[in-house]
Amino acid sequence: MVATWALLTANVPSASAAPSVSPPGCLDVEVVFARGTGEPPGVGFIGDAFVDALHSKIGPKSFGVYAVNYPATMDFPNAMDGIQDADNHIQQMAATCPNTKEVLGGFSQGAAVMGFVTSAAIPDGAPSGAPQPMPPEVANHVAAVTLFGMPSSHFMTQFGQPTITIGPLYVAKTDELCAAGDPVCSDGGDFAAHNSYIDNGMVDQAAGFAASHV
Repeated sequence: MVATWALLTANVPSASAAPSVSPPGCLDVEVVFARGTGEPPGVGFIGDAFVDALHSKIGPKSFGVYAVNYPATMDFPNAMDGIQDADNHIQQMAATCPNTKEVLGGFSQGAAVMGFVTSAAIPDGAPSGAPQPMPPEVANHVAAVTLFGMPSSHFMTQFGQPTITIGPLYVAKTDELCAAGDPVCSDGGDFAAHNSYIDNGMVDQAAGFAASHV
């Protein structure tokens, strides 16, 4: 368990119909990304690489990024702050910029955050005060979801946390990426694999998936 958490903190490099025209200041595409455990505020090293790769694939579309605001510490229940922050931001964007296509993403603990954001119900075993699921109509504003190294059910249970179920409105637009041997998202034991998503091409793969949906 200690080794696994050390892994997560290591190797961190630096409701109405939409109008036909978006309001002034709204973007064509926005990435909402939650960083992994121990990374400094921002989108993290996987998030940075994903944002760059996606931006290069969408041509002249206007583009922005929102970094989910949450502690990203080993005090895992505090990830609820990230779920609430992402939930609030996505709903606000759906209301104020209904034509902006939202791309949700996360790495490691951040992938868990974003997985819970898409859930259709509060999972069994969730801490008291867990955020309510987003209204179903918000899913119409989410173009794609990309999750890197999302903690498996076994991993979540190991730390006394509820398991993650992607909501049915998001399943078809979700790309879950798990590197071979990654012990966080699989039964593997290759701790280095958890930080391999850029080098193994999965970041670029996910960017291609997201680009095809926006």
